[in-house]
Amino acid sequence: MNELRPLSYSSLRTYLECPLRWKFLYVDKLPETPRPYFSFGRTIHSVLEELVRPFLVPEAVPRKSAGGAQRRLDEWHGEGPLVEGRSQPLSKEQLLAAYDRLWVKEGYTSPEEEARYKLLGENMLLRYYDHFLEEHPRPVAIEEYLQSSLDGIPVHGYVDRIDLTPSGGLEVLDYKTSRELSIQEARDSDQLAMYQVLVEQNYALPVERLTLYHLRTLTPHRTPARGAPAIAQLSQKVGEVADGIRTERFEPTPGRHCERCDFRALCPEFREVPAEERARLEALVDRFVALRREGEKVEEDLHRVADALHAEAERLGVHRLPGRAAVAIRRREEEWSYAPEGVRPLLERSGLIPRASRLDSQEIQRLVRDPTIDPALRREIAQKGGRQVRWYWELDPQEESD
Repeated sequence: MNELRPLSYSSLRTYLECPLRWKFLYVDKLPETPRPYFSFGRTIHSVLEELVRPFLVPEAVPRKSAGGAQRRLDEWHGEGPLVEGRSQPLSKEQLLAAYDRLWVKEGYTSPEEEARYKLLGENMLLRYYDHFLEEHPRPVAIEEYLQSSLDGIPVHGYVDRIDLTPSGGLEVLDYKTSRELSIQEARDSDQLAMYQVLVEQNYALPVERLTLYHLRTLTPHRTPARGAPAIAQLSQKVGEVADGIRTERFEPTPGRHCERCDFRALCPEFREVPAEERARLEALVDRFVALRREGEKVEEDLHRVADALHAEAERLGVHRLPGRAAVAIRRREEEWSYAPEGVRPLLERSGLIPRASRLDSQEIQRLVRDPTIDPALRREIAQKGGRQVRWYWELDPQEESD
């Protein structure tokens, strides 16, 4: 493929859900069927952008410049007080007029469905209007397009809103119009983590908190900024997706998401066999089924005969049983297993944890056989293990019986 294009949160989520759908969307550029919730969300976001814009104070926060030193807030644009909103906010009448003007009509399955959504959005915006004015936010950016990188992989995205917090940091806010939303979703949100990376690499102030704002209930689900482990987890996901795209790993991953996928007719998981091919392929599949069943029956017989040979070898006290075609030779192998909770205290006490850090049974067995370790300790470790013995048969065609 060509050079990797920047990854957005949406494309990241799409690839993790189904790499083949990602290819259809981002490589083949296939269009998706409009959905009412997409159109509704776009409309609400556009109206909120007009509502918030008069309150913007972009000069309040310095942006990072390539190679430039970061400046403190009190050094930015002189020493005067920060300027609050520069123009009058929209009235409720103007808000509703913007709602009508920005309404996205596509995707609704009927006039009744569109009317229900339209009324829902009107009530949502009017309730949010009063709440927004009471909050006195200090937004420094709305619908801000930002670019950055994670471990050298380009990422980008539009951030719904960035506010200045009372303590002088930044709050990243993303509006949600979904039916339900929980604080746990905010805590687990990779979208907010990616927005934090984008903001912190473009602004000279730290991100203090991340918020999913549930518009239906006027609930800001606020969480602290992500720490280094969470950002590292996000970076790992971005790296895995980037590697998959570069190596063109675009296999489908079937799941519940397939029910709403527009590309089922193109997906090998759901694409139907052409009618003219069915008779020939049915015969081939039927033959495969018959051979599989025969193989399963042979496997059952093989185990039964092997068990009978083992019983005879035990009865006679021998390991070699002659046949006309070959000699069956009985072999023995054993496997040790150790419960981590039983072995860990011994290894910690003796300082051997670094040599068996995974508490893997093979690692521990190597310690038991290591002559450099005290014999008494090796015996004590061995007593914590359990042994499983397995017998199997080998055939020696060179040793045919007379």
